[in-house]
Amino acid sequence: MDNNKTKADILKGEILSQYKSVRQFATKLGIPYSTLVTALDRGIEGMAYETVIRICEELSLNPVDFSRLEDGNDLSQQLATKRVMTAYNKLNKAGKKKIMDFMEDYGRIDLYTIREESAEN
Repeated sequence: MDNNKTKADILKGEILSQYKSVRQFATKLGIPYSTLVTALDRGIEGMAYETVIRICEELSLNPVDFSRLEDGNDLSQQLATKRVMTAYNKLNKAGKKKIMDFMEDYGRIDLYTIREESAEN
């Protein structure tokens, strides 16, 4: 995050880069326009946590530091990946091998794998 920009400045910039107006963005998320404008003018610190998360998800921003999220990944997926990698990195070599073996085994079981949609859908 740029040291001179507040989180509200970053949000406003992202909103205006991705939407025609702050009003359009507020309408899309179902947030009262006046609430969003007030938060962008006075700072988001008083805004409900859930609202900030919804805004960040919609704008593909990390709610911790307001950096851009990787394209193609939603917030929950990136947070889950970070959680898994943090736990994995705490393991020694034997623990990492064991986890990789488990993942390969579970990847072969239909109950635990993602089913791809048919080409017709």
